Amino acid sequence: MPWEWLLYVLLVIVHVVGLFLNILGLPGLWLMVAAHIGYAWATGWNTYVGWPSVVIIVVLALLAEAVEFLAGAAGSKAAGGSKRGMAGAIAGGIIGGIVGTGLIPIPAIGTIIGAVAGAGFGAFVVEMGIGRSKEESATIAIGAAKGRFWGILGKSLFGVFMFITSVLTAFPLGGAAAAPATGAPLPPPTTAPALPGSVSPTTLPATLPTTQVAPIER
Repeated sequence: MPWEWLLYVLLVIVHVVGLFLNILGLPGLWLMVAAHIGYAWATGWNTYVGWPSVVIIVVLALLAEAVEFLAGAAGSKAAGGSKRGMAGAIAGGIIGGIVGTGLIPIPAIGTIIGAVAGAGFGAFVVEMGIGRSKEESATIAIGAAKGRFWGILGKSLFGVFMFITSVLTAFPLGGAAAAPATGAPLPPPTTAPALPGSVSPTTLPATLPTTQVAPIER
């Protein structure tokens, strides 16, 4: 039906937006999860989307969050960064991703460059603010930028898997089979009226009378 295709196109658009928000450091993958579940509800549960694909997408989103957290924490801690520095890296990554998108109008590339550079700059400013030297702050900033890059890469990879899983399972073909089409009911059979003088077969006697023939005398 046309409305199902409209919902499908809307689902794809929301997924693309979610992947972009993910690069900025925002919960774009969870927007994708919500869109997938919303599509299942709007089209009828288990018509196209059911529990199997929902569980797969939720698990992928959880794994993506774990990968991003571990990558970012490892990059910052390896360089000796503080918790405030990590917060500065997160804020700087969001701002840098937005600025990079505007300055470098290449899909995803400008956003990634801006987010990585912003994470490093944010960590540098915060570490300098708490009394670190320029050399220490620069080392922490490089570690934060590396962690942000690997976090974006790993999380985006899981996001792509989520995108593929959703668009394939939600494709509005092959769902519940439509009821077979039936033609208009045929009119009841009619009996042609009997012509005058004709004999209806139903009026014939069950047995015809027999005529007794007298034997011929010789």
